[in-house]
Amino acid sequence: MVLTDVQIREIADGLESGMRCYYNRLTGDIRTIIDFERWADADREFWEEDLKEIEEHYDDYLVFDNLTSNDSFEIMSDFADTITDSKILSRLINALSNPKPFSNFKHEIDNSEDYRLQWFEFKTSRYIDWVKEQIDFENRKLKNE
Repeated sequence: MVLTDVQIREIADGLESGMRCYYNRLTGDIRTIIDFERWADADREFWEEDLKEIEEHYDDYLVFDNLTSNDSFEIMSDFADTITDSKILSRLINALSNPKPFSNFKHEIDNSEDYRLQWFEFKTSRYIDWVKEQIDFENRKLKNE
């Protein structure tokens, strides 16, 4: 199973947005659907056609798992480790060490114009790596069948 860089990026962007991503192994199509486990109040009607297609042909799809909150925390921590500005680094470490680390980290990044774009690029890169890991795992699994 080989996905293009564009497909990998599309899946990474979907996961980063809190969606569930499904790759049809037969057609190469990608379906991105809201993650109803995260968004329980979301309206299923909008997604009904995609949900039906996936349910009827579930074995044709590779479902991409999203990162856990621990994984997301690790990405934030790893990004902080790349910061050389001691003032910003201190603020990020403080944000990650206190209650509500996700919202505190976001606040610090959003108010740090110099590092905001770097953060987005870093996070996207890690999501892309995560998607590639899942593809590699699936390919190893298929090879051993």
